[in-house]
Amino acid sequence: MTAQPNARRARRTRRARRRVSTLVLASAIAAGALVTTPDLIAPVRAVAAEECGVGVMARLPGPPSAFAAMGWAPQGTAGTGATAPTGAGITVAIVDSGVDVSRPQLAAAFAPGSTSLISDGERPDGLGDPQGHGTALAGIIAARPSETSGVVGIAPDARIVSLRTFRGTDEESTRAGYGPDAERLAKAIRSATDLGAQIIVVALSDDVDTPALRDATADAAARGSLVVASGGNRGTTENTDDTPRYPAAYPGALAVTAVDPTGLPTADSIHGPHIEVAAPGQDVLTTSTGGGDCRYAPDAPSSSFATAYAAGAAALLAERYPDEGPDGWAYRLQATASRSNPDARDDQVGWGVIRPAEALDLRPDSTTRGPTSPFADTSDAAFATSSTRVTPHPAEPGNAAFVTAIAVVAAGLVSLFGLGAILRRRR
Repeated sequence: MTAQPNARRARRTRRARRRVSTLVLASAIAAGALVTTPDLIAPVRAVAAEECGVGVMARLPGPPSAFAAMGWAPQGTAGTGATAPTGAGITVAIVDSGVDVSRPQLAAAFAPGSTSLISDGERPDGLGDPQGHGTALAGIIAARPSETSGVVGIAPDARIVSLRTFRGTDEESTRAGYGPDAERLAKAIRSATDLGAQIIVVALSDDVDTPALRDATADAAARGSLVVASGGNRGTTENTDDTPRYPAAYPGALAVTAVDPTGLPTADSIHGPHIEVAAPGQDVLTTSTGGGDCRYAPDAPSSSFATAYAAGAAALLAERYPDEGPDGWAYRLQATASRSNPDARDDQVGWGVIRPAEALDLRPDSTTRGPTSPFADTSDAAFATSSTRVTPHPAEPGNAAFVTAIAVVAAGLVSLFGLGAILRRRR
């Protein structure tokens, strides 16, 4: 008999939260905090052109336009030498919807260890991909050059492992238990770490800090694996505020956002203090499930594809500098990223758009400008500052987020009232 009073209390709580939310953003700057609300882990939905259909073996001209946007050229072409790295000897784990092993550009790219963490009637080895998302990521990273395809990966000799964690984000998949899940994602990251993958690609995002996911990311970093993760897309989340996304916002992960073909950020991506680097994410030439070449995201950038390009660049660094580990690889991408102010990051693109060639050539020392260096004391390098990272906290039940919002508002109002008092005294 308590259903109606409980419902009234719930409605009052929701109304109070809505009233508070309008104040939170304004006061968060003064209080130095932002509040997140729960959201599902959701992959970015790629928008494919007509030639991307199953059974359509399209051959589109390459190389991918993203290479020029990053100042990168495949080995053996203008601007690269015979010793340019190709990802040889590096294992990249793709934690996603699976990878279609039947694609000719990918057939020779697999390392042992692929598996599916869901039992939905598809291949148990993780080498099927009805959804197509993981196959697109794999092509961006490790597609082998072919005369019958314009697609080539940024690290075309890297080996990939497919850890299939979801079937799709549609209602049917979610209802059957085959949608994205944070616990399953954490398990896949641990599996990738156990397999010795130097790079772990997580082109998924969640605005809830999950202990299992946090611990898996920390364990990966401690054991020499770099988690390269999507900073989030506005079109695939219920929480469209520029708030931290996980696992990207965890220490030890590299948070990636997308830019358009001109190198500029757009409102399609989630931005915020967790973003560390940006990469191209629009009009992406890559492999498609059951088909040939495909150009995905023709109209708006997707952080999923940007994450794959950053992961491929990290694989090149892992080949060239195997002893530097995840901190060193992430640092190189941040320090050499293209940005207007070499001494500062921002919430739109982090430290800027990655430049793989510059990252490979960097000789870090005390004069290197940008984020705090793991190699040398850069405190005297102009105005070098630390990368802004989000301190994760376990998700609390009940009204913890609401209480936090009240605290944020109060702190902000105290600051504003204090400023007003100072101005009155001056007048």
